[in-house]
Amino acid sequence: MKRATVWLAATVLAVVAQAASASPDEARLWLERMTGALATRNYDGLFIHTTATQSETMRIVHRVDRDGNLERLVSLDGSGREIIRTREEVHAYLPDRRVVLVEPRTDEGSLLNALPTPGERLEAFYELAVKKGRKLLGRDVQIVDIRPRDNYRYGYRLWLDEETAMPLRSVVGDGEGRPIEQILFTRLEIKDTIPDKEIEPSVDATGFQWIRTGRRLAKQPAPSADWGPLRVPPGFRLVASRLQLMPGSPVPALHLIFSDGMAAISIFIEPGSATGPAPPESSSIGSANAYSTSIQGHVVTAVGEVPAATVRDVANSVVPLRGPASPPPPGP
Repeated sequence: MKRATVWLAATVLAVVAQAASASPDEARLWLERMTGALATRNYDGLFIHTTATQSETMRIVHRVDRDGNLERLVSLDGSGREIIRTREEVHAYLPDRRVVLVEPRTDEGSLLNALPTPGERLEAFYELAVKKGRKLLGRDVQIVDIRPRDNYRYGYRLWLDEETAMPLRSVVGDGEGRPIEQILFTRLEIKDTIPDKEIEPSVDATGFQWIRTGRRLAKQPAPSADWGPLRVPPGFRLVASRLQLMPGSPVPALHLIFSDGMAAISIFIEPGSATGPAPPESSSIGSANAYSTSIQGHVVTAVGEVPAATVRDVANSVVPLRGPASPPPPGP
């Protein structure tokens, strides 16, 4: 992340000296501890999720047992939506629409999707640093900074509990260092056990429409994919491919997922409308940006927690990779 005022809390000289001596390897270890804590601990917490346009209070309950982990995320404001992650699927209950969206579960992490997940070659694209921070929720914390080395991705600042490595606060920042999204825990309890009732939906879904939005094809890159981007930011690699049924469409879309080990970009390619191509469209919610355009009779949409220019450039570079419409091979 860059130099945002919100991140420049005054510290004593001893802390500054400690921060200056901390190595990227130490920061990576804290990130790995955080990822492990989120996936393997039982916890129940309340946090405030804030973007430039809204603030929402959420409850998260996470349970681990011998068969894996289960998770429940509840909005305590507004529509009262809930997300339940079972061992095989993710169920999103939307009471205001009387709909339940169902898709395959694709990872073992946490629904706290605004938090980064460290991967291989992280230091090639981000600068890492760690230092002692002031207490949060009465707990000693370490602050981990993750600063992008280019303008293709965002940066992060994380406040991690020294004892458990659980994140107590996270801020996502843009290329100018301005905070654009934040998660701040107001209560976090690490528990030995989580009762079944705490991870079951409280929404009565009687009469709701159930929509299954995806069918997984492969956990690893699919070499048979017919479409793909010609340009992705340095460090982003194809990590998953699937066919996914989109709401309101009987024809599945090709869903490609690219990641640099920290951030991810999803690309959806689906047949275009019979009425003709729609104009390009951009949208954003917090740090998530989306861009949709028409390419050779198909609708291409790129979505990711990366800058708007990144998803736009990726989407505009998508082409058929095989067949008559394939691009010419590179020059000598």
